[in-house]
Amino acid sequence: MEKSTETVTWGVRVRNATGSVMLPLMTFVILFAAWELIVRFMDVQAVILPAPSVIFAELFTSFSFYLPHIGVTFYEAMVGFVIGTVLALIGGVVMSQSRLLERMLLPVAVLAHVTPIVVIAPLFMIWFGFGTFPKILVAAIISFFPMLINSTTGFRSVDESNLEYMRSLHASRWEIFFKLSLPGSLPFLFSAARTCISMSVIGAVVGEMSGASKGLGNVVMVSANYLQMDRMFAAIFLLALMGILLTNAVRVVEKRFLAWHSSGH
Repeated sequence: MEKSTETVTWGVRVRNATGSVMLPLMTFVILFAAWELIVRFMDVQAVILPAPSVIFAELFTSFSFYLPHIGVTFYEAMVGFVIGTVLALIGGVVMSQSRLLERMLLPVAVLAHVTPIVVIAPLFMIWFGFGTFPKILVAAIISFFPMLINSTTGFRSVDESNLEYMRSLHASRWEIFFKLSLPGSLPFLFSAARTCISMSVIGAVVGEMSGASKGLGNVVMVSANYLQMDRMFAAIFLLALMGILLTNAVRVVEKRFLAWHSSGH
């Protein structure tokens, strides 16, 4: 009986995994097929919109060209994501523990969030040069605010009965935080992480488009200037793929850590 139950459970997992992969894959196949047919039958010029077959041919034949640019953008996005997330978590802890500090710090965070990143990025290039640091800084800033808001909300989303129970045991503020607030905030943190990790890629690309000699953002800019549309779309495709893979990587970690929560299913 136990073996039969395990077999059923394994079968359900396989079907869920297959569905989560095959259905999006089928959607993309249909999308690219329709794109290809429209370009072919309407005789759209490649300088306007290249066919997917042309884009994939460029990608596969010149992949060695794109590989170092992928590494640069990935590095900038990941370091920026880590920095922005860590600073946001520290800010979330501080703001969740003090309403006064929240009223003091939140307007500054909102100001940084609402200021268009495309305006800030050129300033960083002037201040810090054209190396990787300003791109990392842009990626950190753009991924900071969602994590800050979600972490602050998550740390305060404590079950009142559990909170009263811990207070009855004379638990300290930090014991309550680490044993109650932090575990309860994980769904909020992972939800923010899925958003922030894709936004960090956007931040890295914006920084590269403001001034860089490497990275997929630079490839997009240079290709657009020379009307190399197949190369431009190939770089865009790689950026989209990077965002999808990183978001799904966070989702996999979330499922592992939040198997007990509805968001982990």
